[in-house]
Amino acid sequence: MDKIAVLIPCYNESKTVKKVVEDFKRELPEATIYVYDNNSTDGTDKIAKEAGAIVRYERKQGKGNVIRSMFRDIDAEVYLMTDGDDTYPAECARELCNCVLEKNADMVIGDRLSSTYFTENKRPFHNVGNVLVRKLINMIYKSDIRDVMTGYRAFSYQFVKTFPVLSKGFEIETEMTIHTLDKNMGVENVIIEYRDRPNGSESKLNTYSDGFKVLKTIVTLYKNYRPLSFFTWVTLILFLIGLGFLIPVLIDYVQTGLVPKMPSFVASVFFFICSIQSFFGGLILQTIIKRGKQDFEIKLNEYKDKFKMLKNENKGE
Repeated sequence: MDKIAVLIPCYNESKTVKKVVEDFKRELPEATIYVYDNNSTDGTDKIAKEAGAIVRYERKQGKGNVIRSMFRDIDAEVYLMTDGDDTYPAECARELCNCVLEKNADMVIGDRLSSTYFTENKRPFHNVGNVLVRKLINMIYKSDIRDVMTGYRAFSYQFVKTFPVLSKGFEIETEMTIHTLDKNMGVENVIIEYRDRPNGSESKLNTYSDGFKVLKTIVTLYKNYRPLSFFTWVTLILFLIGLGFLIPVLIDYVQTGLVPKMPSFVASVFFFICSIQSFFGGLILQTIIKRGKQDFEIKLNEYKDKFKMLKNENKGE
């Protein structure tokens, strides 16, 4: 088991990966640096290896797929995840790791949005997207997450081994954040100085398609993690639609004693039935989710015991 594992997912980062590896080796000399190459064609893997990193490969394209492999393969007391594009300062690495080692945080977020992100980042739609996603998640989960989509994070062993990676791409950071909030795990925010990519280094993030995926992930995880709340909104919408069909029918009935708009009456009954089904569906799913959380706590305790055993084995070596 490593004391600190620095995880660097990379796809065509030959211009910056050498500096990133060397910076983190300087700031965390006791750490093991892992670079996971995701089908790079520019020699990223060779450069990373020459810089002193352990290079491994993930053939399934997408950041989420890379992180899944990292989390499965590596055992460490603390995991530090960063990008290979040299946008995150290695100087903050020690502080992020200490939040896990000393404060028992399960996830530490490198907060870009409270410092230089909006001045350094030259893509205005990225700025708007980051703020929108942060506000949505904090509103839904009543939390105080400062930066939802940052790629600079530290994790505990328990988080890494109990986090089910479902996303394939850049929406993985949003999934991590929501999972942590839903499972009531310890979160810390550390303000970092963000810097934009150096000249010649291109972002792999597509503002519109990846932004849509992130929003879709929020809705999907809201449905999966908070089904009663989600389906209560669906119930309300269906009820209001049914009411919209019913009101003209009621007006005609009061005035004439007849129901001439029978199709509207049938439609209103249909939407009322759907709204009732939606509510009870959410209620049933919420019960299942509650049982799932109980099972998760048992699983978490098992991994805590395994973590202690691995630490003791390391001390005995």
